[in-house]
Amino acid sequence: MELKINNQIKQFQANAVSIQELLDIEFHQKQSGIAVAINNTVIPKSNWNDYPLSQSDEILIISATQGG
Repeated sequence: MELKINNQIKQFQANAVSIQELLDIEFHQKQSGIAVAINNTVIPKSNWNDYPLSQSDEILIISATQGG
């Protein structure tokens, strides 16, 4: 499966991957303070385990930062 994550094309062996599975693979070190949008729609964290990703989905993962 091919996904576009933060403007980078990535290939995955699995045909069906949830948002949480993707984060476990790509962002295993830090999963707090992030937001995920799929095809320009923000997906609530409560849906990450059950939201299936599809071929060619565009995924934006945003991490909160501190500062001013």
